[in-house]
Amino acid sequence: MDLGNLVEVVVLGVVQGVAEFLPISSSGHLVIGKSLLGLGEAGIRLDIFLHVGTLAAVFAYYWRVVRRMVVGREWSYLFKIALSAVPCAVVGLCFKDSLESAFSSVRAVGMALLFTGAVLSATRFLPRGDRPVSWVGAVIMGLAQAVAVLPGVSRSGMTLAAARGARIDAGKSAEFSFLMSAPPIAGAALLEALKSASTSGGAAAGSEVSWALCLLGAAIAAVVGYVSLKVLVSLLKSDRFWLFGPYCLLAGILAVCL
Repeated sequence: MDLGNLVEVVVLGVVQGVAEFLPISSSGHLVIGKSLLGLGEAGIRLDIFLHVGTLAAVFAYYWRVVRRMVVGREWSYLFKIALSAVPCAVVGLCFKDSLESAFSSVRAVGMALLFTGAVLSATRFLPRGDRPVSWVGAVIMGLAQAVAVLPGVSRSGMTLAAARGARIDAGKSAEFSFLMSAPPIAGAALLEALKSASTSGGAAAGSEVSWALCLLGAAIAAVVGYVSLKVLVSLLKSDRFWLFGPYCLLAGILAVCL
């Protein structure tokens, strides 16, 4: 196992675990991180594994909710999650090639981070609410998630900002925001598995990080992600969510200047 790749995967695993839940765009930070580490196009496979790791953190953190949905057959909540995934799926399938090219542009990520920073900063001026996640709220958060397919646009930032605008309770919006990430991440992982199977042994596969390192990265992302998730939920309840806006603005400026 190459020591250089090991260190890089560990770093990216930590970056993913921190950035996936904190509203600063994990995909954007991965693009910037790979550029700084010289990984270049080091692999969609690694990106998927890192996201699967943080998805495991979501299930661990909200295990009681997931168990209640499955055992208690809370179909309404499950259907809301499924509905919220539709816009993201449509955008991802219709603009697949354009999105893949965006993952290779640090400057494009910088511009997207500036957008994220502006949205998050604006949430400071939105009143808090206490509403549950309704069908309309699920659609609004789903549309916000679709915008976040661009690297640099924070998924949690967009969905939680949309929920704040819809006057949804902070704790309930956080729960729904992270659970609604499951279908897109699972779908992307399935597509990557099919892609890897069809190109095994080819040139594309040769540029990918090994499966062992991908699994290590996923494990690190899961552990760090669990801690980050606890921090974000706490910040949401204390009404300090908007503080991530200035950070994204600064990160966007630095990325544009790279």
